[in-house]
Amino acid sequence: MNFFTALDIGASGLKAQREYLNVVSMNMANSRTTRTAEGGPYRRKSVSMESSPVLSPFETAMDQQLNQQLRGVTVRGVVSDTRPFKEVYEPNHPDANSKGIVKYPDINVVEEMVNMITISRSYEANAQSVDSAKRMFNRALRIGMGQ
Repeated sequence: MNFFTALDIGASGLKAQREYLNVVSMNMANSRTTRTAEGGPYRRKSVSMESSPVLSPFETAMDQQLNQQLRGVTVRGVVSDTRPFKEVYEPNHPDANSKGIVKYPDINVVEEMVNMITISRSYEANAQSVDSAKRMFNRALRIGMGQ
């Protein structure tokens, strides 16, 4: 594994966690949204991730056998949650039906906060791996300069 491969793996994790954090913040911002452009209440969203090769096919063919197993992470897509909506009796709400029931997205703010903390820790771990790779590279340069 070379220096840039280590950075690529860390960068793929940073990018995936950033996208996941955007989805979580969107869920929290729309936790009380009863009307969307698609019609109906907002649907909670989550991120689907998958491992992805870090090396290009040419690099994989030329590289050692051990490095061929190196994988990063990419966001496969954003999927809508299929949880049923919460029904709340609010007869004065403009989106209430004839029985006075309003449908809200089933978003638990505590669950979203836990997801946000998990994402934050994962982001920090990826940033630390990038920083460690940079420090190792700087040390190798100093060795090469005779210091």
